[in-house]
Amino acid sequence: MTQRDVEAEGEGEGQRSDPGQEGRQNGADAAPADGRTERDGSDVAELEDRWRRALADLDNLRKRYSRELSRERAAERERVAAAFLPVIDNIDLALQHADAAPGAIVDGVRAIREQALAVLAQLGFPRQDEVGRPFDPARHEVVAVVPTEEGSEPGAVVEVVRPGYGSERSLRPAMVTVAHDPES
Repeated sequence: MTQRDVEAEGEGEGQRSDPGQEGRQNGADAAPADGRTERDGSDVAELEDRWRRALADLDNLRKRYSRELSRERAAERERVAAAFLPVIDNIDLALQHADAAPGAIVDGVRAIREQALAVLAQLGFPRQDEVGRPFDPARHEVVAVVPTEEGSEPGAVVEVVRPGYGSERSLRPAMVTVAHDPES
């Protein structure tokens, strides 16, 4: 007689050796109909907790990044404004001496202009006003096209109407007149 035969014989006679076995067979410890067990429920609760914590961490990170970005913007505005303070000071000095000789005032205004251009260059936006350069759509805006004259090449800038500012990034494109060969 095998173990299976003994178990089948005991079941056939309705005898049970373990009184607690009856409850388990009636479904007390059986898995729920959807296939989840208590352990699955605790795993789900743990995963939900971890998920909520991750969402809270992400929300905190977003808020911290937003605060840092605001601080950096404010600091950059302060640096730019501080760079222009000497220009403002020199304009004030020029206005105080407005009654002086006109030639001195003009020289002072030119010096202030050069100082302002130097500040823009330090900020990464140098003046772009070279004549004779090839037209570059990233740096130039064509406002007029003129026939090619002697000494100029087709597609070259022959006049800068309004200077542009910038190098890698353009603050403002230069407004230019470009030479064009009428025969082509």
